Amino acid sequence: MLKILVADGMEKAAVEKLKDMKFEVVEQYHEQEELMEKIKEFDVLVVRSATKVRKPVIDAACETGRLKLVIRGGVGVDNIDADYARAKGIIVRNTPNASSASVAELVIGHMFNLARFIHNSNVTMRQGKWNKKAYEGIEIFGKTLGVIGFGRIGRETAKKAKALGMNVVYTDIAGEINGFPEYKYLSMDDLLAVSDFMTLHVPYSGERAVIGREEIGKMKDGAYIINCARGGVVDEGALIEALDSGKLAGAAMDVFVEEPAKNCPLCSHDKVSCTPHIGASTMEAQERIGEEIVNIILDFVQEGELNGCAESL
Repeated sequence: MLKILVADGMEKAAVEKLKDMKFEVVEQYHEQEELMEKIKEFDVLVVRSATKVRKPVIDAACETGRLKLVIRGGVGVDNIDADYARAKGIIVRNTPNASSASVAELVIGHMFNLARFIHNSNVTMRQGKWNKKAYEGIEIFGKTLGVIGFGRIGRETAKKAKALGMNVVYTDIAGEINGFPEYKYLSMDDLLAVSDFMTLHVPYSGERAVIGREEIGKMKDGAYIINCARGGVVDEGALIEALDSGKLAGAAMDVFVEEPAKNCPLCSHDKVSCTPHIGASTMEAQERIGEEIVNIILDFVQEGELNGCAESL
C-alpha cells in the first residue's frame, strides 16, 4: 500500500479522495530531526512551506529507499533540495497553476491597503481614533506597476492591474516574453526608475536579495514595494531604512526571512501592510492544489515511475 505523509496540511476533500483509493495518508508535521526518522516509512511526501526537505532528510529517506515522490503544494520548490533529490532518484513536483489567482489578488489587496491607508485606519479606528486628515491617499488608476518576474503569478497580477487602469511594465530573467504586447518589457534599472508600485514574483536563490539598498536607491521617491513571493528577495534591513528615511512611501509583505515572523520590525512598522504568508490561503486555491496533488500521485502510480532512490550520481 502506498504510504503518504502530508506534512503541512492539505485540503480535506483531497485527503479523503486519496484514502478512498486505499492509500494510507498520515497528516502530521514533524521537526527536522523527527522527520529524518519518520520519512523512512513513507513513499510520498507532501509539503507546503513550513517543512524543509534538505539533504539530510533526503539522505535519511534513501536509507530505506521508500521515498519516491516529493510534492510541494504551491509555486516553486525552494524549500526542497530538488536537484539533490532528483540525483537520488526521487521525483520532485509542485503545483504551479493552482494558486496564481489567489496570490495576484492578495498583491492587489495590498496595493489598495497602501494607497488608501486601509491597514492603518483599521487599527486606529479600533483604538477609538478618527484620523481622517492623516489618511489622504492616492489612486492606483494611472499609476505604473512594475512586475519583477513574469511567470504565471506575475502575469495574473499584471492582468488584474491592467483592468484597474494601471500601466504595467515588467522585467524577467528570460528577457522579453512573446505574446504579451499589452505590457512593456524594461530592463531592471529602467523598471525601478518608473514604477510607482513594484511587485516581485521570483524565487529566492539563497544569496543576495533581488531588491537591496542599491536597487532601492534607483527607485522613484515615494514608491511602494510589494513582496508576496519569498522571504529574502527583498533586503529587510534596507527596506526599513528606506521607509524610515521617506525614500519609500510604503511596503507590503506577505513573506519574511524568518517564518513565523517574531518581533519583526517590519510587522509593526506604520508604513507596512503585512500578512502571515497567506498568498495561497483561499478555499479555491487549496481545492485546486489538493486536486493537483491527487492527480500527480495518480499519474506517477499509473505510469509506474515511483521507483525509489538511486545511487548517488
